[in-house]
Order: sequence, then structure tokens, then C-alpha cells
Amino acid sequence: MVQLSVRVIVGWSIFLCATTSLRAQTAVEIDLEEQTAYLLQGGRPVLASPISSGRYGHLTQAGSFKILEKERTHYSSMYGKIVDAQGNTIVADADADMPVPRGGKFIPAPMHYFMRFNGADGLHAGYLPGYPASHGCVRMPEHYAIALFNSVSVGTPVTVFGRTPVGRYWSQSQSTFLRRDNRFADPRFGSRFDPRFAPPPQFWGWR
Repeated sequence: MVQLSVRVIVGWSIFLCATTSLRAQTAVEIDLEEQTAYLLQGGRPVLASPISSGRYGHLTQAGSFKILEKERTHYSSMYGKIVDAQGNTIVADADADMPVPRGGKFIPAPMHYFMRFNGADGLHAGYLPGYPASHGCVRMPEHYAIALFNSVSVGTPVTVFGRTPVGRYWSQSQSTFLRRDNRFADPRFGSRFDPRFAPPPQFWGWR
């Protein structure tokens, strides 16, 4: 009985160590200046995605965080749009406490594949206009949000750094994947990206 207990304890310890090690190998870095999010495994970038972070007045906070929660189907409790009785959008960027006309309604903004990392802010699938435009969250193209969602777990480190560009700077600047000062172009990283995740095309649609 004692030997069995010892084996259980040792096995559980090994499992916890392995889990901790796996989490430590996976991390997310968000570069606000380049408007790019990276998934790192073992210190190497295996996925890079364009993003739209918080606009001025709702800036995404820089700092060290971790994934606090994951929710595949999530809707904002604070932001969305207001439509009239015929379903026509009358306020595209609405707050939940705004007055709604008779027959109309407030429709919460979809934030699918939501990965909360700081207060109400999180990474999620969303529309990318080509510049910082969110209320603090980090929007990504849906297929990259899915890949990231499936790769991280609660507790995965998230580092947010850089300065949010002014206006539409990012949409007019050279792609971060081609810039020589991109830190992930350092030779010590070898190939820039895992071949399973091709760099994104120049323009993105939205479903």
C-alpha cells in the first residue's frame, strides 16, 4: 500500500512538472508598434498574426500577463451596435448603455475564440481595419485566432510591449514580416515561421 502511494505521488509530480514545462515552452508576445502577435514555442516564433489593438482612449496596456480564461463563443457585454426595427445599423460603434430607439435593439459584438489576459481585455477573432481600432482587446483574423486558441492554455504567459502607432501608421508602413529590424528575423531563430503557419496575405477579409 505504501509503495502504491509512493508511485501515485511520484507519477502525479512528474505529470505536474511536465505540464508546467509545457506551459513554460508556450508563450504569446504582442507587439503594439508593429501590430503583430506572435505565438512562441520553446522561444521560437511558430505563428505570427496581424492584429488591431486598442485605439487612443482605449489603449491596450503593455506589461506581463497570462491567459486567464478561454471561451470559444464570446460576446462583449459592453460594446456592439444598435439596429432599428428593420435591422439597419444606426450606431455601428455603440456602448451597451446607449439609448435604443423603439423597435430597435443593441447587438453585442462577437468576440469568438476569446482569450482573456488582462481585466476585460483579450485576444479574439475580429475585424482588422489596418490600424488600432478596438476598445482594448487584441483583434486577429479568425483562422489565426483559432490556431492561437488551440495552442494556448490558462496560465500561458502573455507579454505586451511597444508603443501604439498613431492614426493609420501601421496600414501605411512596410509589413513587419519584411522589415530587417523585426526581432524575429534574428538568425538565431532560424527559419522565421513554422511551415505549418504561412505568413498572412497582404489584405484580410472579414466574415
